[in-house]
Amino acid sequence: MAIATLKLKEYKKDASPTEVAIIDYILKNAEETSQMTIYDLAEKTFSSPSTIIRLCKKTGYKGYKDFLKDLIYEQAVRSNYKKKHIAELTKTDEVEEIINKVTHKNILSLEETEKLIDTETIKTCVDKLFECEKLTIFGMGASLIVAKDAQLKFTRINKMSYVSEDWHTQLLMAKNMSEKDVALVISYSGQTEEMITCTEVAKENGATIISITKTDESPINRLADYAIYVASNEFSFRSGAMSSRIAQLNIIDILFTSYINKMYEETIEILEKTQIKKEQD
Repeated sequence: MAIATLKLKEYKKDASPTEVAIIDYILKNAEETSQMTIYDLAEKTFSSPSTIIRLCKKTGYKGYKDFLKDLIYEQAVRSNYKKKHIAELTKTDEVEEIINKVTHKNILSLEETEKLIDTETIKTCVDKLFECEKLTIFGMGASLIVAKDAQLKFTRINKMSYVSEDWHTQLLMAKNMSEKDVALVISYSGQTEEMITCTEVAKENGATIISITKTDESPINRLADYAIYVASNEFSFRSGAMSSRIAQLNIIDILFTSYINKMYEETIEILEKTQIKKEQD
């Protein structure tokens, strides 16, 4: 299922001034809103029940009650996450504590990311990957590792994919994209300047943009045609981009496996053909 507040964030760029005011109020007071009637919310936002209902329908809901059900569920999930809070790494941690904290942080990141995934978005992204003429993957730093993993996977099933370790080359690839192509932009923060530039250039050329970022609003997920989110629960000690990388790789695995499933018989043959067999001792 999609998270209610994420649907609002994604619609905000197309919203009217009145709708923006309602969205901003809900985002700042999500827990309080989950307990409100439509009349309470209308009063708080100086709007009308009919405006709120139209906003709910524009974000994919049947009405306010349908939206409220998702919002209440989201608050329950967030409350559960807070209970599972894992302590930060500290200088005094023994190896046993580090093993426990890092492992459970990664598990929690995967669990939280699963709750953020919108099934319909994944299905549409797979369709776009299937139909595109060229798949170009963008990433810097730790996200580049994820981009290279994606390239290897899709290339193996004969979906030729392109990635470069050099940013200037990535920019050149973006400049050569067209409306027949898909740009897969991987950036945990969604605010890496080089990735913003590549995304803007690819979009100007008509390419379909799929982003993988954390849930916070960012330039990259605002530019994206289809935004996929990972949990934003990285350790503050983040020089190695740990749990975020695991979550990003999980998204790549989901896209790849869904792609295989779409053309199962043909893909199985290709996978067998491209398997690099190792000699037995």
